Amino acid sequence: MMDPLVKIEDLQVKFLRLLQRFGQSQDNILAVKVLYRLHLATLIRAGESDMKMVNLRSDRTRAIAREQEATGIPDLDFSIRILVLGKTGVGKSATINSIFDQTKTETDAFQPATDCIREVKGSVNGIKVTFIDTPGFLPSCVRNVKRNRKIMLSVKKFIRRSPPDIVLYFERLDLISMGFSDFPLLKLMTEVFGTAIWFNTILVMTHSSSTLPEGSSGYPFSYESYVTQCTDLVQQRIHQAVSDARLENQVLLVENHPQCRRNVKGEQILPNGQIWKSRFLLLCICTKVLGDANALLGFRDSIELGPLGNTRVPSMPHLLSSFLRHRSLSSPSEAENEIDEILASEIDEEDEYDQLPPIKILKKSQFERLSKSQKKSYLDELDYREILYFKKQLKEESRRRKENKLSKEECLPNDSTPDEQTSSEAVMLPDMVVPPSFDPDCLAYRYRCLVTSDQWLVRPVLDLQGWDHDVGFDGINLETAVEIKSNVFASIAGQITKDKHDFNIHSESAAAYVDPEGPTYCIGLDVQSSGKDMIYTVHGNTKLRNFKHNVTDCGVSLTSFGNKNYVGAKLEDSLLVGKRLKLVMNAGRMGGSGQVAYGGSFEAILRGADYPVRNDNISLTMTALSFNKEVVLTGGFQSEFRPIRGLNMSVNANLNSRKMGQVCIKLNSSAHMEIALLAVFSIFRGLLRRKAAENRSTEALETG
Repeated sequence: MMDPLVKIEDLQVKFLRLLQRFGQSQDNILAVKVLYRLHLATLIRAGESDMKMVNLRSDRTRAIAREQEATGIPDLDFSIRILVLGKTGVGKSATINSIFDQTKTETDAFQPATDCIREVKGSVNGIKVTFIDTPGFLPSCVRNVKRNRKIMLSVKKFIRRSPPDIVLYFERLDLISMGFSDFPLLKLMTEVFGTAIWFNTILVMTHSSSTLPEGSSGYPFSYESYVTQCTDLVQQRIHQAVSDARLENQVLLVENHPQCRRNVKGEQILPNGQIWKSRFLLLCICTKVLGDANALLGFRDSIELGPLGNTRVPSMPHLLSSFLRHRSLSSPSEAENEIDEILASEIDEEDEYDQLPPIKILKKSQFERLSKSQKKSYLDELDYREILYFKKQLKEESRRRKENKLSKEECLPNDSTPDEQTSSEAVMLPDMVVPPSFDPDCLAYRYRCLVTSDQWLVRPVLDLQGWDHDVGFDGINLETAVEIKSNVFASIAGQITKDKHDFNIHSESAAAYVDPEGPTYCIGLDVQSSGKDMIYTVHGNTKLRNFKHNVTDCGVSLTSFGNKNYVGAKLEDSLLVGKRLKLVMNAGRMGGSGQVAYGGSFEAILRGADYPVRNDNISLTMTALSFNKEVVLTGGFQSEFRPIRGLNMSVNANLNSRKMGQVCIKLNSSAHMEIALLAVFSIFRGLLRRKAAENRSTEALETG
């Protein structure tokens, strides 16, 4: 089997020979586009490692084309199959005769001349050209739909054996007006042949030398403006039939009248001076070559026309990386259990907070009279006491959870305190900050969020950018985590948003069984909307505790999106080293639709000395993803810390082997003066950059 790179090079040689044979320059706008596409195809097939050889191949290809065309050896093996479609009487058969410069098919100005599908073969400058001439469609109306459909179905059956390279759709330029109403016919063509027929379709406008109509001012249109107006009108109707405005079809202007103006060589020319026959052949050749290049690269079926929407098909590496990052909670108390393990070594020690001597809290006036070093020492002492106090609270909560667990295992009734016997009342939260627009005078009529003793937490979704709003709420958020029965937990979290046009939902639900002496089993369902479609993901995992501080997680997932299914599997192992260092390693595989992706990651998390009171940490991550014989390595760094009192900072950075990455820095400060200084600094720097840009532009104008 011939190498695809050799096939692309051979196609490029043929195209360069065709340009020479038809007397076309390589600088022609159409030729430049085709050569650029072929160059891109060569780069794609050659890969980054052979980019230096691509330019050498290009120069060699041009030399080979000149030599072969000069000697005529080997013979140029190039043929084109063209399907001709259009209404009856628009000049399809006449155009075929004009291309061959002889009468190949009968024409009639008063009645349809073609009553059956037939192939018209011929040669132009040694190029084999085959036209598939078809009966003309009748004008768009209800009584003609059945006959037009019958013609289209017969054409579809005829071309099934040997598909055409190019489709020509004919219209008369002199009959197109603002009342152009061929949308039903174009829609019927799209339904019968499919949207793919429009990819290689060229719009052919016959009678292009006819007298131009008058404009609104009483003077005739200019030729260019009239042609643009008519072609835009036809293209707009095609967009409506395909329901996609991205499609752009090339346009050919044709004149078959024997009295058409000619140049000194006897070639027919249009009012704009264009030789329509040479452009006709060049555009057909370019379309054929681009179609062959797309077929070699496998792009022919990769693009689909249709209604535009927000649907984005998830890529295989994205699905795999999301699956590897997914941390499924086995129970609502899993995070608490991890904290309990960290505090287990200190639970029996005497609390340092109780041993501290009392401290006098200074007033603001007293604090201002202290020196700078005294202020620092005083604030450091308060921070130290605060950390010890919170750590004492966490230890007490951990001790209380262990006692409750033991009491449940021994089936002993817990002593209810008066606070527990009294049912907690609903607490009304303060109003959310919403835009002032359309708010009523009486603020008593507001939606409010209630927090009750129930396990369900329901909150509104606030739209800060909304104008048409009921106090700014355009959705609802629902969360719950309950213990159904002993060691069986369930959790649901979801958000629903709805406006006049879109409906979006994102939900995650899971159920888990926790064996106190063995593994933990979990199964979940995730639902997410993507445009008009839904993405469903079913995942399950099993957690095994091999040692005291080592947990192994095995998981599988099934993702369904439209008519595509993806299956994934992963293995994850986490190890807690001491109190501060946690190591996480995982590897996974995702497959579906004939594609497979592999990946794995290693993460090291170093927590601060005050964890879990403060969440200071540094995380280093290394990830590897393999897809389509390409491996991408990514290194990541993430840190959360408090550089100074009252200021929290979060730094997130990553860089991959493709030399792509990002850096994100977030600051959270309780000192308003510091925030103001940061804003002033950013504004000042932006003004300096603008000033420098203006100076450079002024210098360029002066020197120019």
